Amino acid sequence: MDLDAYFAENPMGGASSTPPGFRSGFVALVGRPNAGKSTLLNAMMGKKIAITSDTAQTTRHRFRAALTTEDHQIVIVDTPGIHKPHDALGEELNISAENAMTDVDVVAMLVDATKPIGRGDEWVAARVRAATCKKLCVLTKIDKATPDQLQSQMAAARTLAAWDAIVALSAQEGNGVDAFIELVAESLPLGPKWFPDDMDTDLTEEVMVAEFIREKVLLNYRDEVPHSIGVGIEQMEYVRKKDLMRIFAVIYVERDSQKGIIIGNKGRAIRQVGIEARQDLESLLGCRVFLDLSVKCKKDWRRDAQQIRRFGYGE
Repeated sequence: MDLDAYFAENPMGGASSTPPGFRSGFVALVGRPNAGKSTLLNAMMGKKIAITSDTAQTTRHRFRAALTTEDHQIVIVDTPGIHKPHDALGEELNISAENAMTDVDVVAMLVDATKPIGRGDEWVAARVRAATCKKLCVLTKIDKATPDQLQSQMAAARTLAAWDAIVALSAQEGNGVDAFIELVAESLPLGPKWFPDDMDTDLTEEVMVAEFIREKVLLNYRDEVPHSIGVGIEQMEYVRKKDLMRIFAVIYVERDSQKGIIIGNKGRAIRQVGIEARQDLESLLGCRVFLDLSVKCKKDWRRDAQQIRRFGYGE
């Protein structure tokens, strides 16, 4: 569903259907790359909405997901990791992440409990400190941290900003996620539903499909190749009689030499991407999927602001 179209038809959101005492608002998840923002979002939603990997710039879209209960609606704003940019794409992703901290009710800065707090965390924290909303610090990946690491990180985190609260959790294991949700809900003002009950995210179906495909490239390739790819959906067609979604997608690379890497020997590499992506897409779409993948080159697209926006990245 298109969120702008929904608000055009319902200018007060879901105000008429909210009970007295209902809380609603926006929480932005921010932090360095690989701090666990998308993993936490998926854990909060109880389903896979955001893609995850260990590769920097996994999240390229700033998008919203709505967690709705009888008592509250938390609109979660997932953001790209804030980092030192090396190209136009990195600059656009930073702008997108920083803009997410405006007009929200809560900013939650995620800090990896297994890695010492460094200049990257301090750079993010400086931007969090400038926000005028409530501020939470979230220590993530505590299932992988030793007690000494966790104690040290907790002490270091306290120095980053004047936090309204500091919490520790493992989104992967689910430990502490419910407590975090409760803390965020308590921090929200009284208000209407901003999303309809049947809407999980404001990402379009085409964007989610492209992202699920890109995730499999991130997981199956190494070195510079994952950073260089973008995915475009050329056609999606649902065949009702067969309960089948036909998807034609293009994986774009920056250099001709990368096309052979993506395709692999006798097409084995791209077939593996297709197999893994199709499994997730069938779960996402609730039907069988035919997926056709091709590879094309768009030279140095990450340095081209116009091309970056064609992929839907940035502001």
